[in-house]
Amino acid sequence: MTLLGIIIALVLAFLAFKFVKGLIKFGLLAVILIVALWFASGGLHGMALGGAR
Repeated sequence: MTLLGIIIALVLAFLAFKFVKGLIKFGLLAVILIVALWFASGGLHGMALGGAR
């Protein structure tokens, strides 16, 4: 019975790891896409940077 519990726990941990890895990959793609769209739509125009007054 203990062995079955350990096997089930390992399978669930593996699935959770794959799920988290997929979420991180999806999140990174989303951030890259948002930054690319931000730059494509004009990026820093209109924002106050160091010497811009």
